[in-house]
Amino acid sequence: MRVWQITEPGGPEVLRLDERPDPVPGPGQLVVRVRATGVNRADTIQRMGHYPAPPGAVADVPGLEYVGEVESLGAGCVLRAAGDRVMGLVGGGAYAERLLVNERETLAVPPHLDDTAAAAVPEAFLTAWRAVALEGELPRGGWCIIRGATSGIGTAATQVVRALGARSLGTGRGQSRLEAAAGHGLDAMFVDDGSATLADAVAAASDGRGADVVLDLIGGDGLPEALKALRPEGRLVLVGLMAGRKAELNLGAVLMNRLTVRGMTMRSLPLERRIALARRFEGEILPLFAEGVLAPVLDREIPFDEAPEAHRLMESGTHLGKLVIRQ
Repeated sequence: MRVWQITEPGGPEVLRLDERPDPVPGPGQLVVRVRATGVNRADTIQRMGHYPAPPGAVADVPGLEYVGEVESLGAGCVLRAAGDRVMGLVGGGAYAERLLVNERETLAVPPHLDDTAAAAVPEAFLTAWRAVALEGELPRGGWCIIRGATSGIGTAATQVVRALGARSLGTGRGQSRLEAAAGHGLDAMFVDDGSATLADAVAAASDGRGADVVLDLIGGDGLPEALKALRPEGRLVLVGLMAGRKAELNLGAVLMNRLTVRGMTMRSLPLERRIALARRFEGEILPLFAEGVLAPVLDREIPFDEAPEAHRLMESGTHLGKLVIRQ
């Protein structure tokens, strides 16, 4: 099979097509013939040498999400059959023609989604749902700030918030991109250009209540301002660090307002936690795609042979929604 190998840390040019043996499934495992792969910022960070794959994952082939059909099954598999369309998350290795996965981590592809659309679902919607609903405990009628609302996770979170009966305020650097994201359900917008504060914008939108949850995909120096926008006992769920790893916090405000700051990753979770999330997501959230409540947001698809171009597009920051590599 062909894979895209990271030959050394560096720019998109360090990705190289390589030939490797087809995987063989062990007990409880499936081999999936990959048809499409979602592109994530984590892929580019891994390529630059800053985000190594977790133990047990393919170390030099990027790719955290996939869609395809089951090609072969190991002993003991009972959930899927050969030919079933599946999608899901992996610790790495999805930039490949075939992929070895644990059967219990797979998700059934909603019948109305083609491969490209389905590849835009797992990382964005599993992450958004877990962050907002499970870690953030967003209440019905509450407010959620989405820092980075035009990203794949951001546009997914906008829809998840609305599906939970809550409201969202999305932040971004450009008015036009935020306006496009608003079409997916944002209730308010905040252009992060220094002309106003996020706390004031949230207070105005929420009639002074403040936000119940911040889904923070950005990190960096803007994190203290995001904490100011929370109501007492609010929760900030930190998922990304696009603006940097360091911020200076007023711990007195965190203490006196009884705030919670929680870090969240998907890739490094233990196997049984990942399986439990997948099984719950398939039962509770996937039906909402068939009902039209949720829908993947696609920017464009890129041919498999042009994977480095997908990384260039990701790093340009000009896309809205998901980039997908299609085979």
